[in-house]
Amino acid sequence: MTKHKCGWCVGDPLYEAYHDKEWGSPVYDDATLFEFLILETFQAGLSWITILRKRTNFFDAFDQFNYKKIAKYNDTKKAELLQNAGIIRNKLKVNATITNAQLFMDIQQEFGSFSTYLWAYVNEKPIKNKVEYYKDAPANTPLSDALSKDLKKRGFKFVGSTVIYAFMQAVGMVNDHETACFRYDQV
Repeated sequence: MTKHKCGWCVGDPLYEAYHDKEWGSPVYDDATLFEFLILETFQAGLSWITILRKRTNFFDAFDQFNYKKIAKYNDTKKAELLQNAGIIRNKLKVNATITNAQLFMDIQQEFGSFSTYLWAYVNEKPIKNKVEYYKDAPANTPLSDALSKDLKKRGFKFVGSTVIYAFMQAVGMVNDHETACFRYDQV
């Protein structure tokens, strides 16, 4: 018997594996949160499958998403990244990644961890929405607006409300699995 899955992932093995194992699972680890923040930043204006297909390349190009290393990237490293055909070669997004790594550590310093800062927005508990059809899920919410606004105020780049809502879905702050999806009650 085939398990029902959210419609957005059906038909692509990479998409389905990501959906089945990662998407919507609560993430509390700062390193993993940073990885998703970077991937969502690069996804802005593109499809998520494009990013998934390049995820390993991003992992290698950005020092395994080590934000401490990324925060120290210089012009030579930026130029190297912009020549890397395995990633999205967008100068603004590369620069934003470096800036965001620096600011990520500022939040860690202020709150003890990025996770503590982030999960306070949902009172440390995922919001379980009731999405019957994936296309009915919102692109943003007042909560993603508030988080986006605060991140922007702190200097983060490429963190508009839609990007932040996708991030919140990915790291399990909101459960937007379709109610009939086998993952809905798992996460």
